[in-house]
Amino acid sequence: MTTRAAFPTSFGCPEKGADCSSAETGPDGSMPWRLGGKANTYPLSPEHCLKPPARAEAGGALSEAKTCPIPARLLFRLRLPHTLVSMQLFELTRALIDTESITGNEERVGLQLLDYVSALAARYGGHAERSEIEPHRANIFACWGERPTVTLSTHMDTVPPFIPSREDAEHIWGRGACDTKGIIAAMLTAAERLLENGVRNFGVLFVVGEERNSAGAYHAAAQPKGALYLINGEPTENRLALGSKGALRYEIAATGRMAHSAYPELGESAIDKLLEALARIRAIPLPVDELLGPSTLNIGTIAGGRAPNVIADEAKAEIFIRLVGDSTATKGAIETAVSGKAEAREMIEIPALRLGSLPGMKTTVVAYTTDIPAFGGAWGTPFLIGPGSIHVAHTLEERIPKRQLEAAVGIYQTMVTQLLAMEGGL
Repeated sequence: MTTRAAFPTSFGCPEKGADCSSAETGPDGSMPWRLGGKANTYPLSPEHCLKPPARAEAGGALSEAKTCPIPARLLFRLRLPHTLVSMQLFELTRALIDTESITGNEERVGLQLLDYVSALAARYGGHAERSEIEPHRANIFACWGERPTVTLSTHMDTVPPFIPSREDAEHIWGRGACDTKGIIAAMLTAAERLLENGVRNFGVLFVVGEERNSAGAYHAAAQPKGALYLINGEPTENRLALGSKGALRYEIAATGRMAHSAYPELGESAIDKLLEALARIRAIPLPVDELLGPSTLNIGTIAGGRAPNVIADEAKAEIFIRLVGDSTATKGAIETAVSGKAEAREMIEIPALRLGSLPGMKTTVVAYTTDIPAFGGAWGTPFLIGPGSIHVAHTLEERIPKRQLEAAVGIYQTMVTQLLAMEGGL
């Protein structure tokens, strides 16, 4: 069932004669839609500015000047649909970036996306819905036609920390620029252009939780909509990924016995045991795949001990292995390596994938994991492609090239129409 939560009903309204020439304004000084950004304002005529100043909700500061309560007849239009649908691609990307959606805090961006696709659904005879996974977290889905033969999908959550948007002549910067707020903007823009051209039988799906445990994708897999093809968006520099490495994560835990550090013979150091186990793990030869390349190991975290002058009674590390094939041999080697020193606790495994291809498209192979394994084929044959480079995702310098963002719109349109044509859907 589609549900909604209330958005703020007032937005900052600049004082008459105020300087509106900052990066937060349009070229003519008008206030753009900057959701969650530094200047979430919207120009209304003075007669609408009836209330005293109001404070913003968390996630986006509003002007402390006059505020503009929105009449009920204008609220739906203002909250996102018609106005945002007509935004420029770059503006929409920045608006999404400026709505913080670190994993677990996707509610606000999800509701914004629901309003956006609801407007497209109303205009072009479609259906939009919000599917709750847990309180304040939900997937957003919209479809036009009898069923979504082809679905454009990506995730709406990001890694921390939040970084507001900025742009220069070549790039848009900020958290999620390429992973994956820019991809959402490209998919929505492509969807609108497809609808303008009368294309039907496709959908969009935006999920939560990809950066942590793919909770949204697992939820969607349990509620299939009859899709035959899934175009999953992740930064591949607009090259179609022929495969992606899998993931195997372990917690390596060692125990010991505390003692005074002046008498180490009376204790048993868990840290020493852990270090020996990790040294053995690092020496494990990992497989190499002809398509996906080498399997790799990362020791991501290490923690343990009580104090510098106390023999440690506990210690643990988290390791992450990128899989390129069957994991049986690697798992056996891990168990052998830690034997007598520590315990290897398997936390998660995601298999390596071979993915679909289409003629005439540039291709690549990626080392990261995605939501695709969590979908489990429930949304059809998967394809993986999107603008931006994974090399800057999750960094303080995250950005997306504007040219790639624009090109992605055309790529998504072409893929949807090509796949529909294969099924006789055009």
